Amino acid sequence: MSDNNQKPIIIYSTAWCGFCRMARQYLDSKQVAYQDKNIEEDKAAYDELMRKIQGNYVGVPVLDIGGTIILGFDRPKIDAALAA
Repeated sequence: MSDNNQKPIIIYSTAWCGFCRMARQYLDSKQVAYQDKNIEEDKAAYDELMRKIQGNYVGVPVLDIGGTIILGFDRPKIDAALAA
C-alpha cells in the first residue's frame, strides 16, 4: 500500500469493538498497511500488548505506530505518529 520505509503499525483490537473498526477504516482510507491483532482470540497478542503498556490496560484499540503507543482511536495522535 505505502512505501517500504513505512514504520510497522499494529492495532490491538477485539472483534466487537466499534472504535477498533473505525481505526482500521481510518488507516485503510490513508492507504497505510498495518497488522491487526485480536487480543481476545490470540493470547500471544494479548501478552505482547500487556508488555508494551506495562499491564495498564484501559481498553481497545491500542495502536503501536513504530513504537509510539496510542490508546484509543485518536486521529490527531495517529496522524502525528504517522508523520514523525
